[in-house]
Amino acid sequence: METKKVYFIEGDGVGPEVMRVARLVLDRAVQQAYAGQKQLLWEEVLAGEKARQKTGHSLPKESLMTLREEASVALKGPLTTPVGSGFRSLNVALRQMFDLFACIRPIRYFPGVVSPLKCPELVDMVVFRENTEDVYAGIEWEAKSPEAEKVIAFLRKELGIEIDPAAALGLKPMTESGSKRLVRKAIEYGLKKNRRSVTLVHKGNIMKYTEGGFRRWGYELAEREFGGRCVREEQAAPGEERLVIKDRIADNMFQQALINPRDYDLIATSNLNGDYLSDALAAQVGGLGLAPGANIGDSLALFEATHGTAPDIAGRDRVNPSSLILSGGMLLEHLGWDEAAAITVASVEKAIREGRVTADLARGMPGSQECGCREFGDCVCGCM
Repeated sequence: METKKVYFIEGDGVGPEVMRVARLVLDRAVQQAYAGQKQLLWEEVLAGEKARQKTGHSLPKESLMTLREEASVALKGPLTTPVGSGFRSLNVALRQMFDLFACIRPIRYFPGVVSPLKCPELVDMVVFRENTEDVYAGIEWEAKSPEAEKVIAFLRKELGIEIDPAAALGLKPMTESGSKRLVRKAIEYGLKKNRRSVTLVHKGNIMKYTEGGFRRWGYELAEREFGGRCVREEQAAPGEERLVIKDRIADNMFQQALINPRDYDLIATSNLNGDYLSDALAAQVGGLGLAPGANIGDSLALFEATHGTAPDIAGRDRVNPSSLILSGGMLLEHLGWDEAAAITVASVEKAIREGRVTADLARGMPGSQECGCREFGDCVCGCM
């Protein structure tokens, strides 16, 4: 029997509920696909509130060592992110500690789900979001702090830049190497999956050296490393068979995603743009409850639910586990277990078609029957 160890972090709030169901579904998909010839071996890694209660630390050294030295893939539930104060986001910290530079978010429509769009079935995009730079690098200073005052004084004296002395400050680092490796990942995916295009999304008309640099570096990477397999949009012929590389300004991309979704396939963008855009696209096809995600680096791939901890419904068996189930499908595909991955996605789609869905979907699906998190997982398994 071929086995693969998968490390998992339950997460906070609804995390234990969705993790329990996702593991059940993934095990069933592997069993169905390989008739006992392959198996996932699960091992828990402590992080978040559970870790704090047991060890006094949200990210214990033992957990970090396990992820760094032993894990190649992991599945993670949502972790609490405080707003405005408190410890730094655990989600961001994990991405930076392990250099998980590519956040990958496939977004597609599942028939039967009510959408605000007239033709949601046209939405089939994968967002590649740079994960370690931009404003999420976390370089900022509180208003009127000694650090902010020093930076403001430096900018005024050395560069002649006048800034309100009471301003809070943040830096937005974006590098050529960081941008190029993200675009490389998107292009490699596009070529492997026979996708049609990669769109570089940026705000380079205003931020010419950061966002504009992302655009320029993306085109340079495509031309230098992928040569005849890619072509710029303005050079593409009708019925072009090569992967088309194009770019859109971020605010225009939000409009294009609504009115011309069929024209966009893979999106490569910077950190903050990718955060906004991936959530907005998810809203077009049913919400974050149906949106999977992965954070991938050179040595570790961390697959996670894209929604939050939802403390208001935690422990009430009401949360939609689909995000984590579908993220698990991405994990199976990453392992090369494509048959099990396909069964996972198809079974979620079939369960939704049959109309036994969790509350977030049921309230917008006439004729559907509301069920709990655990029952929905049973329905997905029953569709295999």
